[in-house]
Formats: sequence, C-alpha cells, structure tokens
Amino acid sequence: MAVKILLDTDIGSDIDDAVCLAYLLANPECELFGITTVTSEPVKRAKLASVLCKIAGKDIPIYPGVENPLIIPQLQTSAKQAGALKRWEHKNNFPEGEAVEFLRSTIRKNPGEIILLTIGPLTNIGLLFSIDPEIPYLLKGLYSMSGNFLRKDKKLPKLEWNAMGDYHASAIVYNSKIKVHRSFGLDVTSKVIMKKNEFKEKFSHHNLFKPVLDFSKAWFEEWNGITFHDPLAAVAIFNKNVCGYEKGLVEIELEKKKERGLTKWKHVSNGKHEIAVTVNAGKFFENYFSVFK
Repeated sequence: MAVKILLDTDIGSDIDDAVCLAYLLANPECELFGITTVTSEPVKRAKLASVLCKIAGKDIPIYPGVENPLIIPQLQTSAKQAGALKRWEHKNNFPEGEAVEFLRSTIRKNPGEIILLTIGPLTNIGLLFSIDPEIPYLLKGLYSMSGNFLRKDKKLPKLEWNAMGDYHASAIVYNSKIKVHRSFGLDVTSKVIMKKNEFKEKFSHHNLFKPVLDFSKAWFEEWNGITFHDPLAAVAIFNKNVCGYEKGLVEIELEKKKERGLTKWKHVSNGKHEIAVTVNAGKFFENYFSVFK
C-alpha cells in the first residue's frame, strides 16, 4: 500500500529540495497528496515544483504558502532557481492564501494516514498546528529535515537553516505531541554528499532529472557539490534501515541572541521526539536511485 505524503518545501534555494521532490514523484510507493511552498517568493517556488510534476505526468495539488516568518525578518529573500522557469512548462496560476487550510483539510480527511514531510522552514506548519491544535494528533507522522542535534562535527554550523529560519514556528512544532516525530539534522545529512561532476553524471539518466540539472546551475554557481539533506528525510520514510534513531526531547532556543533557533537535544528513553543519529550512505543512494527506472 502506498504511503500518503504531504510535502512542505522551500524548493528554489538549495537544489536538494528538487532532488527530494523528484524521488517522491518517481517512487511507486509514494502517494503524494499535495505540495505547499514556504518562505520568500512562494509562487515562484510553486512554479518550480509544478515543472517536476508535469515532467512526471502527475497532477499534484500545489499551494504557495506563507512568505515571511511569523515574527522575525526573512533571511532567505529569493528563489534563485526560478531563473530556469522560462525553459520549462509549468503552471502559472495557484490558489494563494490557502496552503495552511489545504494541509488542515487534507489531514482531517485522512486521520492517522498522512505523513507530513517538511524540508523548509516551519512557518506553514507552525501556523497549521496553532490554528488547529488537533492536527498533530491526526498525523501518522512528521518527518523533518531540521536541526543540528549532537554537534560533534565542529565544522558544521550550530544553527541549521530550517530550524532557525523561523524559530518561533519551530518552537510551536517541537512543542506539539505527534505519534512519530523524526528529525534529520546536519549531524547525519552532512554524511550523504556528492561532488558536482558525479552529480551531473548520475542525474543524466532520467527525464525527471533534466529540470533538476537545469535548476542546479544556480546552485553550482556558489557550491561545488550537493548534500542530500532533504532526500535523506524522504528516503527514510520508505527504508527503515537507512538511519538509526534515538528518542529524546528537542527544545528550540528562543532567548539567547546568537543561538536563537538552536535545537537543544536531550536523550530520554520515552521522549516524544526521535532524531537520526546514524546513516548508511550506501543504502541511501541505493534506495534513492532505485526508483528511477
């Protein structure tokens, strides 16, 4: 039986969002119920998502979500990959101002059946949980690329973008009680990487990869490789052996000026949160590419 998924994404900035969406669209075990976009230029982000949906031949509902954080200023001011839109067929009209209600009504119509996958800042989800506090209980699970928990690698930033981009919304989400709440932080996602040349070679063998490669041009203007942050969270939904987890409690730092958005982790055997603590990179890549036949 296919897994019912709602995707909340800031596609258009880091290329791994598009890489993640391509996987979900190609995966025969995934029933993608809808896509919501978040942060600056959400309509452009919706257009980018629609490019991949059209290539996949799937009519997925796409809703542009909230553009700015709940309280703090926006730090991610543009969707740079939108420059590629002129080269790809895509939708131009989307229902605006309805993303949170779409999430709410879809989850309510499918109680206990939907996995919500978040791969961007948590503004839409913080609003969703605030407007309808019963929603967290109605989810089958919440899988998020968010945070940096163990912080053993001092080369990684202490603050992770999705958690700190709207840290008030993050606090709302992590304060909620959900059946399965799994987070994939920089601790583990940073171990699933690919250099630019290998990426270009690997992503040249399927139609869905063509727009991803085009979108990646904007990314590779600044970076020489890709970290599969978001795809790891997606693959882990379908392959239970890709990551190992620990239970505990996550708190979001709201007070200390230089640490606002920090994900503070405490191991507790019966904690309401789970974090990924290990990853098998080989199994991840094997599972990711296996859906692109």
